[in-house]
Amino acid sequence: MSILTVENLRKVYSTRFGGNQVEALKNVNFSVDEGEYVAIMGESGSGKTTLLNLLAALDKPTGGTVVLDGKELGRIKESDVATFRRDNLGFVFQEFNLLDTFTIQDNILLPLVLAGKSYDEMTSRLLPIAKDLGLTPLLKKYPYEVSGGQKQRLSVARALVRKPQILVLDDSSSALDYATEAAMRKAILALPYKPTLFIVSQRASSVMCADRILVLEDGRLVGDGTHKALLANCPAYCEIYHSQFSEEVTDA
Repeated sequence: MSILTVENLRKVYSTRFGGNQVEALKNVNFSVDEGEYVAIMGESGSGKTTLLNLLAALDKPTGGTVVLDGKELGRIKESDVATFRRDNLGFVFQEFNLLDTFTIQDNILLPLVLAGKSYDEMTSRLLPIAKDLGLTPLLKKYPYEVSGGQKQRLSVARALVRKPQILVLDDSSSALDYATEAAMRKAILALPYKPTLFIVSQRASSVMCADRILVLEDGRLVGDGTHKALLANCPAYCEIYHSQFSEEVTDA
């Protein structure tokens, strides 16, 4: 059953002084089933972050529709958007947005505190996620005492602890080594419930195991399929994959 449907999605931005317009997304169409693991790839400037912002109701489209769980995001009242996001979506963006005066444990639990959850429920949600993401020894530390990769795992835990039906990770593994990144993906996929997962990554190795990979190029959706299928029929994906594979072989 589709949890997300995108039809003829367009986004046009005006330049700083309004003299020119940039079409960041051009008639993008796709749908996503509940529980799917969907990756989004593309070169810098291809429209990946714009697409995520529209899917997350952080911005409004110029044209087309985004229907999430039966609700057209463009028709949700501005006063209700924040509540809708909090109830349905979990985000891990490139900026950590952590509170340095809170411990790592308190940073993770903050969304549950704001939602009025009991201490016992917060603890029962926190402990298994902290263990799976390797954060248990760090819970009493503060953000300024840990590495960038550990902060990213903290941000993932903070999103997961809310049990969102859709989890959005925007290049959230950029500060992780390959082994830690793989462990983080394994922990997410092993959750007792199965959120619909969107992940944007510049690493081909990070998206190869996705159920589907959406490939953007110059604001257009030019590929939609598995890693194997895209290698066979999507030149844009092949170029990204082979350039990175060659770099990895050279570095080795």
